[in-house]
Amino acid sequence: MGSGRLYAAVAAGGFRRYATYRAATAAGVFTNTVFGLILVYTYLALWDEKPHLGGYDQAQAVTYVWLGQCLYATLAIQGGGFEKDLMERIRTGEIAVDLYRPADLQLWWLAGDLGRSVFQMLGRGVIPFTFGALFFPMALPRDITTWAAFLVTLVLAMLVSFGIRYLAALSVFWLLDGMGVNQVLMITGIFFSGMVLPLNAFPGALGEIVRALPWAAQLQMPADVLMGETDPLRAYAFQAVWAVVLLGAGRLMQSAATRRVVVQGG
Repeated sequence: MGSGRLYAAVAAGGFRRYATYRAATAAGVFTNTVFGLILVYTYLALWDEKPHLGGYDQAQAVTYVWLGQCLYATLAIQGGGFEKDLMERIRTGEIAVDLYRPADLQLWWLAGDLGRSVFQMLGRGVIPFTFGALFFPMALPRDITTWAAFLVTLVLAMLVSFGIRYLAALSVFWLLDGMGVNQVLMITGIFFSGMVLPLNAFPGALGEIVRALPWAAQLQMPADVLMGETDPLRAYAFQAVWAVVLLGAGRLMQSAATRRVVVQGG
């Protein structure tokens, strides 16, 4: 099998794997919709007190909320993707089997995670977003060009998300346990991605810092492109730079980490 077909099959397998958990998907749709409602009414009250907070009007703030609920599981913003499986395989030594496969370790896990991301967006993210569009005023574009630009930012966001979580997973080669790392992923993901509050609303130096970090490529950039608040090329450049940096760092860390693997009899 050619390498392209191999990784396509791995991605399809990742999609099918998550598609089998129908009850969990339905529960996720319900949860994201409920949290979306809570956040929307919180945002509406906040924007009543602080109009144009972060440069957004109320319709844009509402759009930001429902997009966040759409992308929460898609980008595994608080973790919950491939990284837990990889951490466990490193901890138990099963990673040795992965290294024997005639496939690149990073690309293998990336392909599977992209399949997971696509399913989570279609199966869990689209319904809450559509619910929000039906029952709340949202600042959605009318032209297909903006939607196409938005889809490009989603692909780049998936790469950045994978890059962050891949580095976290590989740290278990040294830490030997992923529990603490997962907790860090949850905290940094929810805060620095802007899930709680748009990064544009963060004040002063803190705002400058959080908007320069890779988590900004996950939600803030796609949201700003969708709502016409930033130039798509600028967003692409920001996301692509972080994707290259994170994937490159993952490649270097993988090279260093796999030298630590000792296989009995190998």
